[in-house]
Amino acid sequence: MGRGGMKAERAEGPERKCIVTGDVQPKSGLIRFVIGPDGQVVPDILGKLPGRGLYVTAQKAVIETAKRGQFARAAKAPVTVPEGLAAEVERQQARRVVDLIALARKAGLAIAGFEKVKSALAGDHVRVLLQASDGSERGKTKLWTPTGARYYGCLTSDELGLAFGRQSVIHGALAAGGLSDRVVEEAAKLRGLRESNGGDTASGKDM
Repeated sequence: MGRGGMKAERAEGPERKCIVTGDVQPKSGLIRFVIGPDGQVVPDILGKLPGRGLYVTAQKAVIETAKRGQFARAAKAPVTVPEGLAAEVERQQARRVVDLIALARKAGLAIAGFEKVKSALAGDHVRVLLQASDGSERGKTKLWTPTGARYYGCLTSDELGLAFGRQSVIHGALAAGGLSDRVVEEAAKLRGLRESNGGDTASGKDM
């Protein structure tokens, strides 16, 4: 499965300005932060924490370069940026994706295992193809991404295993459904946070 497919189109919806790059883009491509009572910058992965939201592009390099001054200007107050902020955002975002896949599995939308996934692909029932970043490239190339579907390789076999209630999983797939659409949005953020680790997402053609 080549990885040469086109990038997923930008999702529509409310837009916000990244406090680091200054770019205005859909909220779906941003990580929300708030300032805690102690003045510390806190990632709000679920988007539910109280307080004014400060948005940063969901890319590892951008979050790593976010500085106290940028958060302070946006918050209009003194702030503290914790060490390892980008790593903490990545950890929480990965957990978010795992939890959503687990919900999709409980809803009957997710399957795991090479043969099951291959069969679903042949039947054109796949909305999202998931493959472990640390899985065998030879094995992964035997599967393909259907037209109009999405591919994500930004979770490890242990993380996919956690989502499917197993020790490890290399190949997984999601059928169409609201939960699958949420996985697409959140996994795209995780991809950006793990770009240097080879995670990728694409659409439309075999990749």
